[in-house]
Amino acid sequence: MGKDKKDRRVLFVCSGNTCRSPMAAALAREISGREYGGAVRVSSAGVFALPGTPATPEAVEAVEALLAAGIGLQGHRAALLSTALVEGADLVLTMTAVHRRQALQLVPNATYKVHVLADYAGWGGDLEDPVGRPPAVYRECASRLRALVTAALARFARTGPAGES
Repeated sequence: MGKDKKDRRVLFVCSGNTCRSPMAAALAREISGREYGGAVRVSSAGVFALPGTPATPEAVEAVEALLAAGIGLQGHRAALLSTALVEGADLVLTMTAVHRRQALQLVPNATYKVHVLADYAGWGGDLEDPVGRPPAVYRECASRLRALVTAALARFARTGPAGES
C-alpha cells in the first residue's frame, strides 16, 4: 500500500461479532503488520451484536493457534454494525450475502465498498457460522479466514475497495 493509502480502514461484519468477524479482524491486523507495514486499520462488527460481548472461547483458541503472541481476541468486545461504521470504512467485508444486504440497508450508496469476503477474495460464497460447533470447526473456519483475508488484503492493496486499478 503506497503512502497515499495509509490508514485505510477495513471493517469485517458477521452476525454476533463473537467469532467470524473478530477472527478475520485479528488475522487482518497480523497480515497488515507483516505485509503492509500496518497500513490497514481493522475493525469488526455484527448485525445482531450485543455490544460488549467477548469473543467465544473457541474463536480465541482458533486464532491463538494461527497468530504471533500478543495478537489475539482476548480483549475483543462485540460492536453493533452502524451507519457510522460502514461510512467510516474504506472497505467492508461481510461473511455472508445476508450481512452485505444488511450493511447496505444502513448505507445504500456504499455498494462499491461493501462486499462478501469470499467474493472479494475471488473464492465466492458465504462463510458458515461456527457458533455452537466443536473447536475443530472454529480452527477450520480460522484457517479459511486466513486465506480469504490474505487474498482480500492483497486485492485491496492493488486495486482499492471496488477492485478498480
